[in-house]
Amino acid sequence: MIRLTWVQPEDLVGHELRQATEDGRDGRDVRSIAARWHAAGGHDAPPRAGASEPGAARLRGLAEELLDELAAVPSPLPEPSDLPGIIAACPAWPEKSTGVGAVDPARVLGAWLGRAAGCVLGKPVEKIPRQGIREIAEATGNWPIRGWFTAKGLPDDVARRWPWNRRSAVNSLAENIDGIPEDDDLNYPLLALSLLERHGRGFTTEDVARLWLDELPAGRTFTAERVAYRNLLDGVEPPATATYRNPFREWIGALIRADVYGWVNPGDPATAAGYAWRDARLTHTANGIYGAMFAAAMCAASMVATSAEEVVRAGLSVVPEGSRLHEAVRLAAEDAAGEDDFERVVDRLHERHGHLHWVHTINNAALVAATLIHGKGDFTATLAGAVAGGWDTDSAGATAGAVAGALAGGVPERWRMRDSLASSLTGFDGVGLAELAARTQEMMKP
Repeated sequence: MIRLTWVQPEDLVGHELRQATEDGRDGRDVRSIAARWHAAGGHDAPPRAGASEPGAARLRGLAEELLDELAAVPSPLPEPSDLPGIIAACPAWPEKSTGVGAVDPARVLGAWLGRAAGCVLGKPVEKIPRQGIREIAEATGNWPIRGWFTAKGLPDDVARRWPWNRRSAVNSLAENIDGIPEDDDLNYPLLALSLLERHGRGFTTEDVARLWLDELPAGRTFTAERVAYRNLLDGVEPPATATYRNPFREWIGALIRADVYGWVNPGDPATAAGYAWRDARLTHTANGIYGAMFAAAMCAASMVATSAEEVVRAGLSVVPEGSRLHEAVRLAAEDAAGEDDFERVVDRLHERHGHLHWVHTINNAALVAATLIHGKGDFTATLAGAVAGGWDTDSAGATAGAVAGALAGGVPERWRMRDSLASSLTGFDGVGLAELAARTQEMMKP
């Protein structure tokens, strides 16, 4: 029996109940729904797994009923998902730029190089918690992290306690990296670039959906993206694709799709955020959308900014001030600016956000902001902080690396790989980052 992850109704109820607690819907109605679910033998959201045991399928009918009941309970939080509402909730919303002139090509290439390096550094330790990542790094003489992870010299007991991500370790350890391996954190920027090349700056959410159906294999999608893909195949139209039986709508998926929208709008965070909103609303709502806008705005600023502080401010300017994401990023930036020991900064992040799933937007965006501020332009320290934080290691590493690489106009030689990116997307397998950078720069032209 195939237990397809992230879409079976019986696997979604626990996650939706968790989402209800996070977005303020945990009143009497939701508690009653939770009681009915647990009385029937339904399980809570698993901390890391995407599918339950096959026996849970007996609860499918009840799960579908409860998911729809939960969807009818509104969140009381001031977190809009429509673009006019988001802009109105951002007192510091930036003015639309009229142009910044030519952008240094080194910054564009640096962004692609940094994104690839951060992604690959985080791949083998994805799903390993913070303490395990540190134990592996210390055991191999790589703490603080200053290079790729390796299995060479790793004691057997440590390897058994903290097994590598089985899909990634075969091509993302120091001893086996040969070019840039495929990853969703790299496929989505390719899709965004392809979207702009096909449809131009006036692309719509429907264009994003059609491109996915044409080019993105369903098996390369996860969490909110897989649910939205399923919804599209069932005839659900955007933006309902983001909300119909989709408990992952505030997770990190939209954030990892947004970098290119910033790179093609250098110095224009407002336009970049608008592009990210059009993409994100296919799969996400509220803080899930804000995460994409935050990343796009930071990437737009990174093309012209002189400091990480300037970049993070640009990102925060497009996030509603009353939202959970805004508070999380603001506090993370303050902690990072005032604390010399980054481990203590991460301690505070885990104290505040440890209840969230490891691929949630809020905790990972806060970590990215913190490592950018604390890294002070040091590419390696910035990358290391994003991965050592122990949440979505490859995604946080990719976003932090993209910003740091753009700010620096490149990456240290130790983080460069053979210039060939593997991908299942049509026309992209084996593409070089230098080519992608040139195509990205071409799309900057209005």
